[in-house]
Amino acid sequence: MDTAIQDYTLALTRRSPDHYRVGPFTVRHNPGWELKFANYAIPDQGAEPTARDIADLVEAFRAHDRLPRLEFLPSWAPAVEPALLAAGFTVENRAPVMACAAGGLLTPKPVDGLRVSEPVTADEFAAAAAVQHTGFGGEGGPDDGEIAWLRAATAGGGVAALATVNDLPAGAGGCSAPVGGIGELAGLAVAEAFRRRGVGAALSAWLTRTAFDRGFHTVWLEPGGPDVERIYAGIGYRRTGEKLDISLDPG
Repeated sequence: MDTAIQDYTLALTRRSPDHYRVGPFTVRHNPGWELKFANYAIPDQGAEPTARDIADLVEAFRAHDRLPRLEFLPSWAPAVEPALLAAGFTVENRAPVMACAAGGLLTPKPVDGLRVSEPVTADEFAAAAAVQHTGFGGEGGPDDGEIAWLRAATAGGGVAALATVNDLPAGAGGCSAPVGGIGELAGLAVAEAFRRRGVGAALSAWLTRTAFDRGFHTVWLEPGGPDVERIYAGIGYRRTGEKLDISLDPG
């Protein structure tokens, strides 16, 4: 499963018109979105980068005014993490990877007044992106990149969702376009006023079920913490591996 998931992320990155190559790395670059989670490198499978390769990667990130950063599954390229640490990179996070196969999805408890649908109008996309923006700690309105991500998910065969409770925006998220029948559930956020009501579980289940209905055979995700992991486990997701987030401090 690790190999299938990493193949998926690499293929999706290579589909982006703004990606670029540096040595044994493919860089996902979002020119209109500075968020660090939207800009990172993935090593080639089995890569063994030299100090020069890493220095070139750092230089390329800085030339694009981005934080030098990578996201990958260590089992995909075991030699990369030690080389990055030797170059001064710091581990941001080690997160479990979870996956749900078609047929493994469980039905969550119903939520009174909840309606989940795919955004269609510009206002609906903006409302969904606004929930994501504030849900992840942002201030003001959503970035153009957040709206573009939701639109790209639906345009590429993936899924985007806006959840409302009594007609008020309560949650949002998406499942990115599939590659080989695999997609990633990401960007899921619940507005603060609607947390701990089961909205996150219901929204995740809706996105996953819709992805399966559209031909996905597996949906994977990276939970944001133990509490979130329990929510996903409650609808049928199971741990399959670990993902590493690692970056070079600007200082």
